[in-house]
Amino acid sequence: MKELTHHFANVNGVNLHFVRQGEGKELVVLLHGWPEFWYSWRFQIPALAEKYTVVAPDLRGFNLSDKPLGVENYQTQYVIRDIRELIEQLGFKQAYIVGHDWGGAVAWHFATAFPEMTTRLAILNCPHPKLMIRSLLTNLKQLKRSWYMISFQIPFLPELILGQILEQFFKANMRGWLFNSQNMTDEDIQIYVRAYREKDALTTSISYYRAGLRYGIDQDLKNKKVQVPTRVIWGKNDKALGVELNDHLDEVIDASHEVIFLDRCSHWIQMDQPKRVSDLLLEFFGQSNK
Repeated sequence: MKELTHHFANVNGVNLHFVRQGEGKELVVLLHGWPEFWYSWRFQIPALAEKYTVVAPDLRGFNLSDKPLGVENYQTQYVIRDIRELIEQLGFKQAYIVGHDWGGAVAWHFATAFPEMTTRLAILNCPHPKLMIRSLLTNLKQLKRSWYMISFQIPFLPELILGQILEQFFKANMRGWLFNSQNMTDEDIQIYVRAYREKDALTTSISYYRAGLRYGIDQDLKNKKVQVPTRVIWGKNDKALGVELNDHLDEVIDASHEVIFLDRCSHWIQMDQPKRVSDLLLEFFGQSNK
């Protein structure tokens, strides 16, 4: 099998860094969340690459990808165009789209806006944005869980504080949440720390939260439903997002869909139960060939 390789692509006016592995005839695109980057898929990439061509980009604003300043640049309508052009430059007409956390929000929007480019949609611990907004307005428990999203609206201060405690932050809020903490080593933590010490990385990555509240839900998500087969895989012990956020998927998906809950699994689902997540993705993708 081909080794993992690093690349850059100029898409939609930004340079995106991405990793690639595998030589399959079908493409899988893995979209990370916050505070992550392509490395959060380190367990899934080689497993999926046995059958597929796999790419995991650093989304704009993260790690080695371009970091345009200005909150307006992080509206999901721009991010999904990055992904669309990346798929096209790679020579594919469609892809299996997988997203976790903020990458999940991007994936929900991508599949809604570009169903013809989405073979199947897999979401890991990310509610549909429409259902998330409703929950923030009606569910006090979820609003309390999402306190950090509100605090991120304060200019400059969140990144100033995080910049001073990055190592402690990843130890406490990433490894500290894991049931299988051995899956995030001290070396892994240093790799994450280096990614967020890239110039402007904290400000531009947090801009996703600021853009989300400032600009609201994109028109595609307001007016359309997902039209492709969808599998949601959800760690039941997510401290940030409640399982009830999956209760009304019929309102946002007009295609076959299912939710699979994993016990003893945190928000960092692809690290906490890496083999189970990889197996569920492979099983789901394989159904399109039957």
